[in-house]
Amino acid sequence: MRGVLMPAALAEIKQQLDAHIGEQITLTTHESRHRTIEHQAIVRDTFRSVFVLDLEQDGHEFDRASFSYTDILTENIEIAFA
Repeated sequence: MRGVLMPAALAEIKQQLDAHIGEQITLTTHESRHRTIEHQAIVRDTFRSVFVLDLEQDGHEFDRASFSYTDILTENIEIAFA
């Protein structure tokens, strides 16, 4: 029996991200009504409530950022798998 840790939709988002750990994705953040920013990122890790991405910066540097699965559900961010 599955424990009730999070709503099914959030659990499904986590499962999809779990399947892509270590892979490159495209992250689109919605900063305001008319402004979006696109990043190339690598899925670093997933946890119960958040997931961690390494965002590619200029050159070969990475900036680590964490997001909530709710950010995807509410469409504050979008993720596209390669």
